[in-house]
Amino acid sequence: MTTKTKGIAIFLRPDVEVHTDPTRVIGRRTTCDSAEHPYLRGYQVVVVAVLKNALRSDEYLTLTTDDEIRAAGGVGPDDRLEVAPILPDGTLSFATSDPRATDVHGFCDRARHGAERRPRGKR
Repeated sequence: MTTKTKGIAIFLRPDVEVHTDPTRVIGRRTTCDSAEHPYLRGYQVVVVAVLKNALRSDEYLTLTTDDEIRAAGGVGPDDRLEVAPILPDGTLSFATSDPRATDVHGFCDRARHGAERRPRGKR
């Protein structure tokens, strides 16, 4: 994590290398079109983690490296991606969101017909 001090508060920011390489997940710069997170529309975001099987279970893995993601079978339709918006100064926001992987451009092709899509926390 990187920090930026403002007054007496210290904001932690995700510490990832931002890129556009389609073979890598963590750090990928992309956009999001999510009904759950409409405030992200039109903004560039960066993937900081994969929440593996978060749409299937309240107990899921948080994967923060590309090696962990590959070992878990890659990004799938039952996953969420933790994303951080890119701020006007080029840094990443300390506030992150977790849209469905299928709502994030570059991962939309992971959708499969009939994939369960229940909101988090619902049974």
